[in-house]
Amino acid sequence: MALRTIVFSDNPILRRRSSRVARITPDIRQLVEDMFETMRAANGVGLAAVQVGVPLRVIVVEIPEDLDDPDAGTSLALVNPELARVSKETEEGVEGCLSVPGWLGNVLRHRQVTVKGLDLKGRKVRLRATGYLARVLQHEIDHLNGILFIDRTDEIWPVEEGEEEMAEAEAAARQGGGRTEGLLE
Repeated sequence: MALRTIVFSDNPILRRRSSRVARITPDIRQLVEDMFETMRAANGVGLAAVQVGVPLRVIVVEIPEDLDDPDAGTSLALVNPELARVSKETEEGVEGCLSVPGWLGNVLRHRQVTVKGLDLKGRKVRLRATGYLARVLQHEIDHLNGILFIDRTDEIWPVEEGEEEMAEAEAAARQGGGRTEGLLE
């Protein structure tokens, strides 16, 4: 495993649509391992491959075990993920981004989503997520489409010491947590 460099918002690669992965190879599996290591080192909860300079449709998500959320401890990697279904119900929550360090903003997201994609063995996966996990999945899939959270908010503000962790905890509590259901097709 290796730490990769996180790309910042001024890099034009983040504004391009990422390419689909044709085949899951050892290089893709290595990319995912590196993404998990990079995300954890940066204290993130999600990372898209494009954020480490690889414009492929790959995301990793890990909800911290110490977060008061039903999905705490969830760790997943998805290849070619896409939103298959979204709820009409939306909710606003505070978001930040490893590619936009030092800034937060309120973003309106769907409360529940169904995401389809592939696992690292190439099997089709359908995942239903609610609350915080649904928010993180939407945020990461946005990256694959060249969209940053700052594109979805009218106001951003600088992070103050401890504010990011507090915002995550408050968002999870306000959303009543979430629920994940995964199914293989």
